[in-house]
Amino acid sequence: MAIACRRRLVFDSDSSIGRRLRLSSRRPALPLRPRPDRSPSHDRILTASSQCAGLSSETLLGRHRGPARLSVAVAALVTGAIWLWSSSSLVLPGTHRVQLWRTADSNGWRASSAPRTYWPPPPIESESNGYLRVRCNGGLTQQRSAICNAVVVARIMNATLVLPELDTNSFWHDESGFVDIYDAPHFIKTLKSDVRIVMSVPKITAQGKTKKLRAYKIEPPRDAQVTWYRTIALEAIRKYGAIYLTPFSHRLAEEIDDPELQRLRCRVNYHALQFKPNIMKTSSDIVNKLRSEGHFMSIHLRFELDMLAYAGCIDIFTPKEQEILLKYREEHFPEKTIIYRKRKLIGKCPLTPEEVGLIIRAMGFNNTTRIYLASGKLFGGKRFLKPFKAMFPHLENHSMVGSEKLEENTRGLAGSAVDYMVCLLSDIFIPTYDGPSNFANNLMGHRLYSGFRTTIRPNRKALAPIFMDMEEGHASGYEERIRQVMFNTHFGAPHKRIHPESFYTNSWPECFCQLKARNHADQCPPNTVNDVLGSQFQNKEDIVAEATNQTDSTSQIKELAGGTELANVY
Repeated sequence: MAIACRRRLVFDSDSSIGRRLRLSSRRPALPLRPRPDRSPSHDRILTASSQCAGLSSETLLGRHRGPARLSVAVAALVTGAIWLWSSSSLVLPGTHRVQLWRTADSNGWRASSAPRTYWPPPPIESESNGYLRVRCNGGLTQQRSAICNAVVVARIMNATLVLPELDTNSFWHDESGFVDIYDAPHFIKTLKSDVRIVMSVPKITAQGKTKKLRAYKIEPPRDAQVTWYRTIALEAIRKYGAIYLTPFSHRLAEEIDDPELQRLRCRVNYHALQFKPNIMKTSSDIVNKLRSEGHFMSIHLRFELDMLAYAGCIDIFTPKEQEILLKYREEHFPEKTIIYRKRKLIGKCPLTPEEVGLIIRAMGFNNTTRIYLASGKLFGGKRFLKPFKAMFPHLENHSMVGSEKLEENTRGLAGSAVDYMVCLLSDIFIPTYDGPSNFANNLMGHRLYSGFRTTIRPNRKALAPIFMDMEEGHASGYEERIRQVMFNTHFGAPHKRIHPESFYTNSWPECFCQLKARNHADQCPPNTVNDVLGSQFQNKEDIVAEATNQTDSTSQIKELAGGTELANVY
């Protein structure tokens, strides 16, 4: 019996887009046992094509038919195959879904942040230009970028870096410091060939009195160029002996002409900055539990008060919610006239949870997909999350996975660190708003560096007309339209960095090398980072001096951490 290929519209009463029409497909059944001389995909195309052409499988596959009937069948099959290829809606989603669980194609590239030219060791104490203090403000990954920049700045100025300070109280309302979040001994040891790092500004003796050297406070310009640090900052540190740069978020330009300084950023970000063992253990427990049932994806759902107020996309909320958003915007952001439809169409509005679900479903993922949700408190609460959970019920976050023991390590800055590690290790990562979201941007860069792990990056501007049509009740063909947008991307493969993409989102090609490179600059160094740097120490006196400094620093860390030795977990 012929099976008509048609689509039907179903009302979704839980939709936050005003009783949106949800598109679904009535798909024909596939044969259970394909013939040995044909591949399963051949049978799938054959069956789908014949059914959509209005012909039964008997008509096409029956034996001992006359030439005329066989010609008709072949013609119908060709016509159906061409239609199927052009629409690709019955075969491609599942195929892409299987491929997306794997890492992206590396094209022969691999991560490498080892120096490729001579890289002299950092100065000993007597040769240093002074001490550099920085205060890293913002969220976890904003602070992480600031730490990377601080190391680069110390290298530029030939200065000694004081262990960076984390401004966690104003953002997270807790008292966590660097030694509470990161493995400080590992940080110092890993960078010993790049910069000299101490725990605090030393004490000095003047006029018979001993006191701590006071650091001169400076507010660096945003995205300051390397020349600013080699002139104004360098002059100040030589004059005062120590400078304090605060705030230090986004205070060094991302695009630097010197590739060795860019590679130093990668050594800090992807090698030196490791979370403390308790955070790593919590993250590992969550990942193991999620992966015990197969693949899982992570989603950074940036649907929170501050981001929504910043974007100004408030029309989908209730009058009371709009009042809250407008008040927050007035208190924290410059005054600006915003028209919702215009903001939406240029991709400036964060995706709603429901829109994220529609994207994932259109790409071929079904309701058995396990999803880890990394986010703060969702604005609008359960009302916005309900449609998403209806599509993907296997939804977890760090408060839902594991026991009460896990809960102790999943609050504040430490909780964000756990989210970061779970998202880093997930099979697929989906950022829903990568504008000023440092969390998503840095994670995409870390996943790229960690073996081109698959990242599905929604193009909000290209998707906006589809969702605007749906808000207005025009849902016909939305799944195919979404697929055309979403499958036109690199999925985490190496690609050229184009402004405004951040270096922390994409450090290719500076922090990568090619195994069979045509260009000499892209060739992989023969040794590891440690081998390259270790071989460039000039003499044994440098090594002895560095070992002494590291021993002193490690002792100070143990005192600050209550005498507990921090183990290297990588």
